Amino acid sequence: MADKRPIVKTIGLSKVFKDFWRRDKVVAVRDLDLEIQPGEVFGLLGPNGSGKSTTIKIILGLLYPTRGRISIFGQPPTDVSIKKRIGYLPEESYLYRFLNARETLQLYGRLFQQAGEMRASRIDKLLEMVGLQHQARRRIGEYSKGMARRIGLAQALINDPDFLILDEPTTGLDPIGTRQIKELIRELGRRGKTILLSSHLLTDVQDVCDRVCILYGGQVRAHGPVEQLLSQEDFTQITAPRLAPRTVEEIRQVIQRQQGSEAVTISHPTERLEDYFIRIVQQAQAASVVTSGAQMGGALPDFLSEQEGDALIESLVSAAVPAPVLSEESVTTMPEPAVSTEIISELVSGPATDRQSFTVIPPPPPVKEQVDQTVLDDLLGSPEDQHRG
Repeated sequence: MADKRPIVKTIGLSKVFKDFWRRDKVVAVRDLDLEIQPGEVFGLLGPNGSGKSTTIKIILGLLYPTRGRISIFGQPPTDVSIKKRIGYLPEESYLYRFLNARETLQLYGRLFQQAGEMRASRIDKLLEMVGLQHQARRRIGEYSKGMARRIGLAQALINDPDFLILDEPTTGLDPIGTRQIKELIRELGRRGKTILLSSHLLTDVQDVCDRVCILYGGQVRAHGPVEQLLSQEDFTQITAPRLAPRTVEEIRQVIQRQQGSEAVTISHPTERLEDYFIRIVQQAQAASVVTSGAQMGGALPDFLSEQEGDALIESLVSAAVPAPVLSEESVTTMPEPAVSTEIISELVSGPATDRQSFTVIPPPPPVKEQVDQTVLDDLLGSPEDQHRG
């Protein structure tokens, strides 16, 4: 039976930074009550200095809270046994500049003590996923910021984590890379991964997150499902295929007659700039236009599956200490606005127009390349040295 306890749970969590004289200097987090449920994509929002980074560091066990309680997988964040279940992409990609992409993933795979065959298979799939299979021999120091973010995401997934923390994952990425990262986040969520996303790009959060929490001054100012928070209950929006002018005028008259309101706006919807940009790029790819940048990424690797994560969870939960019982937070359900049946009948009578569809051109198959192990052996030691140690 799968564990239904929250992945992250905090009660009255506070962090106060003190000055040299041990006086309170900055209250970074104040009385934070937070729950992140298994399998959800959770957005952590707030302006600079609102406490997002401090909260993430406490979750990772890099900072100790001043007061309050926190549990990760039912354990304190300092418990070493839960580290293998967490993947982390920091805001800045702290990677070795003299290693290339393949060597970087080799390093992190060996730190997780992965077998050589498994490690090689995952590296090939992750490089293809982030579109760097043809740039795998270039040193990280030669990468653009966007390419560094791509390889940073790959290293965060090398251990097939159950809980993935992404801090500004789309920083430095072009619109193609941004769209790809958002699709990967959505697919990871569908596969049962729990994701904490911190970002200043609100459109990215809106596109991928199930719930969000907005911090200000280290306190929760708003939280809940994205659709519920953004719903404007005082207005009703109707979307229909292209309507004839006569039908539009009849709809306007029906609304004015039944609602007694003259403030009725009927207009054509606009396409999002991101969708338009991606469509233009896909047309260029279909025309075989040559580019020297990063390629469109491939599909999510099959090893990032819910089944493998569940097996690991079952093996660890059996020895886990039960988390403290907290009161369940209440969520207010907003009523759904009523729509006139006469308006619906008028809408469906209008003529429809077809929408054009486009096909994503898949990237070429990954190239098998030989990896120079000299630098990695110097860092980690050869297998013989590790055996003698």
